[in-house]
Amino acid sequence: MTLTIDGIGKQFGRTAALTDITLEARDGEFLTLLGPSGSGKTTLLRVLAGLDRPDRGRVCLDGADFLALSARERRVGLVFQHYALFRHMTVAENIAFGLQVRPRASRPPSVAIKARVDELLCLTHIEGLAGRYPAQLSGGQRQRVAVARALAVEPQLLLLDEPFGALDSKVRKELRGELRRIHDATGVTTLLVTHDQDEAMALADRVVLMNHGGIEQIGAPSELEADPASSFVFEFLGECNRLVCDVVGGVARCEGFTAPVLGAAPSDGPGMALFRPTDTGLDAGQNAHGVPVRVVEVRGRGPLRKVECQASNGRRFTAEMATDLSAVFTSGLGARLTARRVIIDRDRAD
Repeated sequence: MTLTIDGIGKQFGRTAALTDITLEARDGEFLTLLGPSGSGKTTLLRVLAGLDRPDRGRVCLDGADFLALSARERRVGLVFQHYALFRHMTVAENIAFGLQVRPRASRPPSVAIKARVDELLCLTHIEGLAGRYPAQLSGGQRQRVAVARALAVEPQLLLLDEPFGALDSKVRKELRGELRRIHDATGVTTLLVTHDQDEAMALADRVVLMNHGGIEQIGAPSELEADPASSFVFEFLGECNRLVCDVVGGVARCEGFTAPVLGAAPSDGPGMALFRPTDTGLDAGQNAHGVPVRVVEVRGRGPLRKVECQASNGRRFTAEMATDLSAVFTSGLGARLTARRVIIDRDRAD
């Protein structure tokens, strides 16, 4: 089952929520729609669910017109941030709801519905909660019930809109792995909306990074990290330092050092070099090259430390390194800072 989205556009008044969105979700793929608030992620999900109509464009499922079908006919499973469980129904009744409200001609027999509910209780690891009500469950348990309910109708598509948003960070991390396990067990093509970079990169086969209603880049998490298509992609996917530079012959010339440029070689001229803390080097040697900085703080726990530094003009930088390497960079120490590789932002060449 291949979902093809071709030139989808959606306008709300003068605001373009979606601008010519074109992408393909492959059969059984876990696709993540990632981007800042207002980038169009949820609007696209609502179009696929049949809750909104696009102003233009096509959506096809295995070549058939998906937009011509009603929301019920699309066989889409939906999970929202707040789960929307029926408070007066038990866990088992919530999961069975989508099957029980089908027209009589297509409704499975009671025995088959119970078997499907038992199967999903086991799949989502909530076997002992069948008789409880939503108010008696934790946030993580309610999330599992919502996923089980969405899967009960054997959907062609599973659409998840910020499903971990109401959970604390520890539970979120635990349930990420569970969601991926459930996806792999069912093989349902899944689209997840999130603004959490770690969540997207940990779960997805491919990430669709959106901004201002359009697509910045589509690719596997490793592709986006290794070969970002723009400075926006690079900056959105993680913490980065910024340093004024001049680009000459595809090389960034910064204060006291040079660094190779990621992606397509930019034209010569001024720019802003962006680089990760993990690509930031510090050297306390007297003859070292790089930007003169002074160590402000060393923080973190476990095998890594973040060394916060400040240049004479007040600009702050962060270097990330192994604990044993960071031990020499105490507060107040002078050092020289370099970057191993950078990406150029032409819009902020101040």
